[in-house]
Amino acid sequence: MDNKKLLGKRIKLIRKNNGLTQEQLSEMIDIETSSLSGIESGRFFPSLHVLDKISKVLDVELVEFFKFSTVDLPEDIDLELENILKNQNKKNKILIYKMLHAGFSVV
Repeated sequence: MDNKKLLGKRIKLIRKNNGLTQEQLSEMIDIETSSLSGIESGRFFPSLHVLDKISKVLDVELVEFFKFSTVDLPEDIDLELENILKNQNKKNKILIYKMLHAGFSVV
């Protein structure tokens, strides 16, 4: 996946985590909704000025937009985790529980 798409997906994820629609964020940073859509879909890069405005509205540092992951997270991560856990045997469920309970982090 190219950097434009990764950046766009990251902005979209942070926007959604802040509970904002494209229309709301567009209005708050004074750009057209179609322009934000183009950024989030990876059709084009935002200017540094626009990135700075987005970061201020979403209350994140600019660097957060560039913390790309090679793993594409599903839209409904809760459901995906439920499905993964449902299909595990008891031994694996116990191991997963212990890791989570101990505060294990892969990040």
